[in-house]
Amino acid sequence: MLRPEQMSKVSVTGSKAVMDEVIETAHGLNLLHVTEYDGSWDGFDPGDPVEGAEESSDRLVTVRSLESILDVDADDAGPTRIVTDEALDEELEEIRTRVNELDDRRQGLRQEIRTLEERLDGIEPFVDLGIDLDLLSGYDSLQVAVGSGDRDAIERAVIDADDLRSHEVFDGDGVLGIFARPTDDADDSALVDALVSADFSAYEIPDGEGSPSDYKAELEHEKQQLESKLATVENELESEKMDAAGFLLAAEEKLSIDVQKTEAPLSFATTENAFVAEGWIPSERYTEFKSAIKDAVGERVEIEELERAKFSKDGTDHVREEVAAGGAGGAAAAADGGSEARADGGSAVVMENDEPPTVQDNPGAVKPFEILVQAVNRPSYYEFDPTIILFLTFPAFFGFMIGDLGYGIIYTAIGYYLYTNFADRPAFRSMGGVTIAAGIFTVIFGILYGELFGLHVISTYFWEGALGMAHPPIEKGLSPAGVDWARGWLVVSVLIGIFHLNVAWIFGFVEDYQLHDLEHAVYENGSWLLMMNGLWVWVFSDALSSVAPGFLYTTFSSEGVIPLGFSGFPAMEVFTIPGVGPITVPLLVFIAGLVLLAVGEPIEVVEFLNVLVNVLSYTRIAAVLLAKAGMAFTVNLLFFGVYVDDHGGWHFGLTGMPDAEAVAALGQGETLSYHGYEVTEIMFGGLVHGDAATILVGLLVLVLGHLLVLALGVTSAGLQAVRLEYVEFFNKFFDGGGREYEPFGYERRFTTED
Repeated sequence: MLRPEQMSKVSVTGSKAVMDEVIETAHGLNLLHVTEYDGSWDGFDPGDPVEGAEESSDRLVTVRSLESILDVDADDAGPTRIVTDEALDEELEEIRTRVNELDDRRQGLRQEIRTLEERLDGIEPFVDLGIDLDLLSGYDSLQVAVGSGDRDAIERAVIDADDLRSHEVFDGDGVLGIFARPTDDADDSALVDALVSADFSAYEIPDGEGSPSDYKAELEHEKQQLESKLATVENELESEKMDAAGFLLAAEEKLSIDVQKTEAPLSFATTENAFVAEGWIPSERYTEFKSAIKDAVGERVEIEELERAKFSKDGTDHVREEVAAGGAGGAAAAADGGSEARADGGSAVVMENDEPPTVQDNPGAVKPFEILVQAVNRPSYYEFDPTIILFLTFPAFFGFMIGDLGYGIIYTAIGYYLYTNFADRPAFRSMGGVTIAAGIFTVIFGILYGELFGLHVISTYFWEGALGMAHPPIEKGLSPAGVDWARGWLVVSVLIGIFHLNVAWIFGFVEDYQLHDLEHAVYENGSWLLMMNGLWVWVFSDALSSVAPGFLYTTFSSEGVIPLGFSGFPAMEVFTIPGVGPITVPLLVFIAGLVLLAVGEPIEVVEFLNVLVNVLSYTRIAAVLLAKAGMAFTVNLLFFGVYVDDHGGWHFGLTGMPDAEAVAALGQGETLSYHGYEVTEIMFGGLVHGDAATILVGLLVLVLGHLLVLALGVTSAGLQAVRLEYVEFFNKFFDGGGREYEPFGYERRFTTED
């Protein structure tokens, strides 16, 4: 799980006479991630496409164009089928002719409708003006303009114009019609020129007669006729889609496979009579690959396992496990004349010293979390895959921060829906799996907190009622009575951070040790491990107990909220420096780590406080925990009401509220008992305890409030958990940049060969 599948680079060498059979067999295996030949070998050139490649490509373009026109998707497929070349010749051409004809008619009708809509938009101002269209044009002695603008400014501009003798302005609803008589020597644009200074927006006068309303009605009727014709054409296209979708999807799949096969030689190194193909396959399937090729073409090809890629980052020779020629597959690649293609040192030449692709090797429950890793980058073949760590920590972080049975059930249901209804959408399916895990942990912590939608009913009826406990195993710590829990979660968050970062730097240590040597591992990762653990043991030791917050030492003490009997490490003083203070063992460990960092990576010394800052960043876990609990508490307070007991505990008025007037009238030394609690204050009476209108408002607040908390749980708890993984954890060892494994082959969905 922490490492990807081991990959082997293989070479297939043979005569061109069997190249088609090799391609067919390799394609059926769907194993070989082909390495592109870069033209670097003397006497070898990239191969030419097999005959028919161009025709298949053209047909594939045609099929995809038809699918786009008909809006065909995978759900329209129907049963699998066999698609023959004869069917492609005949049926595809028939479908193309019918669909293109219908599409041309559809496009023409759409264009006519758009033109009519523009004319309808253009006639609207004239309807408002109310003047017949034939009265707005055709004059010899009048100039007419219709548009919008400020009437006073327009009339002023017309009056001031020397080329205009008289005018009349007609008002519509925001529309003006200006009729003006020009002087004898004025040109045809006298009115237009005069209106330029008045900020007048002119409308084009339609070419029509009679009432604008009648003209508009004619246009609308014409539009309805065109829309009816368009609906008929679209129905015909929909019918064509129902008939042709299965064939088109199957044809696309067949042609895609044909194109893959016919264009495969472009990646090969070839001579006049021979070819060499190279690529990567999972090492454990090399025997299967070799046997299948040999069964297909016999001894007319040589198959060689050139190397097995070890897990290292720099890609130098010491991380490639070479496989002796003959021991794993035969001779090296040879050209026509029998001379072998070899490097200067005598080892077999490879086409390209390319990195092996990454195949993440995770079991089913862990696999959905690969999407969170790939959101940053695909793991490099030579580094640890952190997916398993995300599987173990991300849902736990999320569930710990939300911790509510009701919310957890909803998150799980949402995840289940995504996982089961998007089988053909891997990203949605993976997010469904992640959400299910997050929901399950939210349920678990919700039971431990004793909360259901922020209410303490699980605590009341299960932990206290059925099991007789004084309180649930853990509490969120919102009320004054539970403030020690709130402080304790800050300490727990810090400890989570220390553990999480230890794992990250240990990963980095192991990687550096495997890639380089112990020295690199110690300088680049061991130094940070020493610094972080030394610093935080010092913080939790008696050496700082007089100045550090007390809850650091009381949270896990015998009297603390999590009674584990731990109240701090001993001081472990070694010596004292006058004017500085005692020097303890943890402090010396921190200093030793700092010295190692300064020797090995001096440029990183300026970041030495990261061992403090990065760990403190995890206190956001406690912050989000309290914030989300506070939001749910506020929603329930508004609806149910809350009263306070004499110990500082808060109680929702699920079965009613104490008498507010009686509480307010309490004198010194007087008490009011309600459901076994001595009530001291009513924080809020609760909307549910009011009249009918108040109850309706309360229900709205209750539903919308909890929906908001549910949504913000994703954007706060989810994003903060992801941030801790990406920023704090990944940065210590993860680079990414891995290549996706794309084997030569095709997973059939719509066609069958039987």
